[in-house]
Amino acid sequence: MYDLKIVNGTVFDGSGTEPVETNIGVKNGVIVEVGLCAHDAMSVIDASGQIVTPGFIDIHTHYDGQVSWDEELQPSINHGVSTVVMGSCGVGFAPVRAEDRDTLVRLMEGVEDIPGAALSEGISWDWETLPEYMNALDAMPHTIDYAVQVTHDALRVYVMGERAVFDQTATTDDIARMRSLTREALEAGAIGFSTGRSDVHRSADGQWTPSSEASTGELAGIAEAFQGMDHGILQAVNDFNLERDGDQFDVEWNVLMEFARGAGGAPFSLSLMQRDFAPDQWQRIIAAAEQANEDGVPVRLQVAPRGIGVTVGLQCTFHPFIGFPSYKKISHLPLAERVAAMRDPAFKAQLLTESSEKMAGDGTPVPPIADALLAAVDFVASKTFRLGDCPEYEQTAETSVLQMAKDVDVPTLEMIYDLMLENDGMELLYFPIYNYTEMSFDNVLAMMRHPLSLQGLSDGGAHVGTVCDSSFSTYLLTYWARDRQRGERLALADVIRRLTSDIADYAGLADRGRIKTGLKANINVIDYSALKLHAPEMVQDLPAGGQRLLQAAQGYSAVIVAGEVVLENDQVTTARPGRLVRAGQIQRSAA
Repeated sequence: MYDLKIVNGTVFDGSGTEPVETNIGVKNGVIVEVGLCAHDAMSVIDASGQIVTPGFIDIHTHYDGQVSWDEELQPSINHGVSTVVMGSCGVGFAPVRAEDRDTLVRLMEGVEDIPGAALSEGISWDWETLPEYMNALDAMPHTIDYAVQVTHDALRVYVMGERAVFDQTATTDDIARMRSLTREALEAGAIGFSTGRSDVHRSADGQWTPSSEASTGELAGIAEAFQGMDHGILQAVNDFNLERDGDQFDVEWNVLMEFARGAGGAPFSLSLMQRDFAPDQWQRIIAAAEQANEDGVPVRLQVAPRGIGVTVGLQCTFHPFIGFPSYKKISHLPLAERVAAMRDPAFKAQLLTESSEKMAGDGTPVPPIADALLAAVDFVASKTFRLGDCPEYEQTAETSVLQMAKDVDVPTLEMIYDLMLENDGMELLYFPIYNYTEMSFDNVLAMMRHPLSLQGLSDGGAHVGTVCDSSFSTYLLTYWARDRQRGERLALADVIRRLTSDIADYAGLADRGRIKTGLKANINVIDYSALKLHAPEMVQDLPAGGQRLLQAAQGYSAVIVAGEVVLENDQVTTARPGRLVRAGQIQRSAA
């Protein structure tokens, strides 16, 4: 007898091939048959008229704090994701000494826009070392599976203390210690190592992240921990110092390549996006990655399926008036009181005569680009849109806030002001900072279609006051495979491959990513014709009263993890089969 049987579904096996109508039998959390499945089952899901896919894998998330207090791991679970890889961009919470906990909280707060009070109150801190961190997480119930990366910032602070924060060069002994701890974590099942080298990443105190200026020798020396291992991936984010030092592409690329070479062939991935202030850089990165692969360095490029932007509103971390003197005087008030003040004609008239004060600089995590954007109102408004309940992320200039202002002949800033007061001050606008230079997703499509692309960059669990891109999987299924009208689409089988087997193969997750006998029964049943993405909304459900954006989806009939239904008809169930992914164990069991 099966524990679970899924019958009559249109099954996409994750390989990219066309689907077949068949049945799936599950026993003890594993797929034991794909085909007739004649035996009885304890539970049966009739998937007639629906698609069945492997559980989606998200390789770029930041649930490192949330996973220690939250069983559900929303919003990823709401979008068919059954495995997340945490610890991206070099920020995390282990290893850590008690005296350095606040330092790591301030780093995560600044880099990933997660409220520091929520992290401080919510994190259990039942660990010091990274293996202890993994054990503590694995002892908790969760809906979905999660894998841990060694994060460069936490590692550096643990080994170097204050010297790590104040941009001092790691000594030979420091590097040896970091290499040893990385090896220890990999042997305990960590899936890889991540580092961050971005000028827009700063702590809540405005300091550079500890890993941002690490030397080539430090990175290559740490990477040597991967040599001789049968698993492990490397991940990096880098904007090539464009904001601070001009074009440093060749210098930074060489640093990354020495880092990758030091790992002796471990797969390496780098974030890829189009930046307005360097609109051709993405093509340069692709060319360099192609050459690296020809030279024997396995480089993949993490890409997003839409603009990488911010949601702005009076509830959000950022909005256009945050630096205005009049607004700053009321910014501490509850939303309803701020809205009442802003509806006063005299207050509005005064504010609209003002300009934003400088937001970036020492002592603040705000990057310099923010001041530039706040000063360029018409430019920002030309790329700012209402999303609507069925959010449209690929809009044209004709539907922008700038055009809305022109249509009624009011100043742009006044139009933004009025829009933000709608819906009792809860109105949200969308501004794609990256991937929208030409006001279309044609370049996004080119990135996704490149053979080195790797679907990622959702930042699940991060930027909670401005971003909710954990919905990328649903967006790929709906917009790119079904609904796009402005240009070419992607085949549904290919989209599912990108979300499943492609990531599993890259990351060495040999026990998942396909509908195949012997693999873990992480499976989605989706009413594809009804699948729909809703607009983001702000909710107050974090520890210490913190808030975050969530984005709901409609059409997930079942999200199954290890044979148990964790999401049914878009609602989280009480099942908690999610476990820590111990990467080395996967390789050995698959062999």
